[in-house]
Amino acid sequence: MLSHVFLGTTDFERALGFYQPLMQVLGYPLKFIERERPWAAWMPADAPRPLFIVGAPFEGEATPGNGQMLALQASSRAQVDRAYQAALASGGTCAGAPGLRPEYHAHYYGAYLRDPDGNKLCCVCHEPQ
Repeated sequence: MLSHVFLGTTDFERALGFYQPLMQVLGYPLKFIERERPWAAWMPADAPRPLFIVGAPFEGEATPGNGQMLALQASSRAQVDRAYQAALASGGTCAGAPGLRPEYHAHYYGAYLRDPDGNKLCCVCHEPQ
């Protein structure tokens, strides 16, 4: 369904310092990084897409959207916990600690964060583990 998602940043190096450890914990390898543009992208370990891209907007200043959220899939609840800790250690802020959210479904285990630019993220596992 998705080819790629692009999140804008006001400080590329700060965003890179936030997303590199988070994506590493989630098992998403870096596809490319171009500091001169600046932008970087990660991809699933087993497919070329969808890409998750962070970089300077092509026009104007980056601002987080109200009501927008990017959910990154984790393979286990323990991976959600590790991703949450990595994100906090890299400059993210808590928007909802890791835990079950049965209002979504019985096995929904998620953690909510904001990146250093204020973009809302979720790390989520849908598996019963």
